[in-house]
Amino acid sequence: MQRRSFIAGLGSAFLLPGLARAAAPLAAEPFGLGIASGRPQPQSVVLWTRLMADNPAERLGTAIKVGWSVAEDERMQKIVRSGEATAEPQWGHSVHVDVEGLKPRRPYWYRFTVQGKASPIGRTRTAPDPAERLATARFAFASCQMYEHGFYSAHRHMAGEDLDAVLFVGDYIYERSWGREHVRRHETGIPTSIEEFRDRYALYKFDPDLQAVHAAHPWIVTWDDHEVTNDYANDSSPDVRDPGLFLRIRAAAYQAFWEHMPLSNKVKPSGPSFRLYDRYRFGDLAEVFVLDDRQYRSPNACFPESYHNRYLVDCADRLDPARSMLGAEQEAWFADGMKRASARWNLVAQQTLMAQLDSGKDGKHRFWADGWDGYPMARQKLLDAVTASPTRDTLVLGGDVHSFWTADLKRDYAAARSLVVATEFVGGSITSQPQADKTSQERASRNPHIRYAKGGVNGYGVVTLDARHAAVTFRTVDKVKERSSPVSDLARFVVEAGQPGAQRA
Repeated sequence: MQRRSFIAGLGSAFLLPGLARAAAPLAAEPFGLGIASGRPQPQSVVLWTRLMADNPAERLGTAIKVGWSVAEDERMQKIVRSGEATAEPQWGHSVHVDVEGLKPRRPYWYRFTVQGKASPIGRTRTAPDPAERLATARFAFASCQMYEHGFYSAHRHMAGEDLDAVLFVGDYIYERSWGREHVRRHETGIPTSIEEFRDRYALYKFDPDLQAVHAAHPWIVTWDDHEVTNDYANDSSPDVRDPGLFLRIRAAAYQAFWEHMPLSNKVKPSGPSFRLYDRYRFGDLAEVFVLDDRQYRSPNACFPESYHNRYLVDCADRLDPARSMLGAEQEAWFADGMKRASARWNLVAQQTLMAQLDSGKDGKHRFWADGWDGYPMARQKLLDAVTASPTRDTLVLGGDVHSFWTADLKRDYAAARSLVVATEFVGGSITSQPQADKTSQERASRNPHIRYAKGGVNGYGVVTLDARHAAVTFRTVDKVKERSSPVSDLARFVVEAGQPGAQRA
């Protein structure tokens, strides 16, 4: 859908607020969107589901009581926690349960019940005690699951992994159709209202492979741009130039995100504001910082011209030290967390490629406006905080660019001898149309700090930590257009503790 159609649809989304769908009875399978868990802490997790109406095109009416239970065994015989939650219409009949009083570092099983009907049984896992000496920790990291571009074979295989958590770093849904060789369709246009965003999430969550990976592991989530609209920055958008109107769309998108993610009741969005960035600890081995580089960022440099030509060439505005990706409050939170970090490894889960990627030719410098290269002083500030941390080993995990990358992160890319301060891995895309491998190789060849690049494939990454090493494996789907495609290892890297920079294993 082009911009003209997008703007035309705003009238029906916002000028007729009284237009509501008729209430409908509960579906025969009310848990048709699956179940999930998230935010793993040493003594707690969040459980999620959302009730469905008998007709997906209609909505349930009044609030509905939903039972939940947590057990120490997969047959749900040893119940340790149980209770009742309320699925409220103003929150799309979603259910978020903050389960407290659990034991650290152990698996649990859970399910929901409503009106005599039971959900499937899910498995989750609590985080270790912060002081526990942990031998190993293992995470998958993934992003960019465009529904129309392929099937979720990667998620089916991820469900079978032995993981402490899945780190999903953005583009859970896509707001618009694009690309080629679609294998399935959104069927509707660009969402702008809460009901339309709910429908888009429901479409994605009906997928059985996505349901499987949610039911198998706790998820730690952040977003990128397509959960709202392409390339937005704070209150500015390429499609909606009126900030007030765009913030109304953003409020609907943020609420729908919360309604469909295993996020705590303590962090409900308030209109267009939503504190999503967070910090997790896994014993003495890892601290995970989850960033939000969309909600608070400065507009693109050389705005609005950069929205027409997404690359920046000779744009002095790019180097303005006042420009931010994270916003002042999140920057201070990150710097303070890094200063107090005390685990063996820091993991920074964020949206996109952080390493500089200069695609210029013939002596000219050319940078992508929407990524960290559009905010180089903000990147330097973040890497200054990494350098100041008493934890000397930091891995940055990203997505967004639909290709796999391994890179050295430096404070000063203009200085050949600048020290490497962290190691970066970008884990491809689950289904979203990949960048051409030729393009990836050409760009990598002109940037010597890039250790590896691979386009033309889809998949995810797995990082395994111990006290001496971090091992990262890139896994790819053989044929993303086939539901039953196998997954194979593409490449493996090792980072030695105390020696930033990845080595091919």
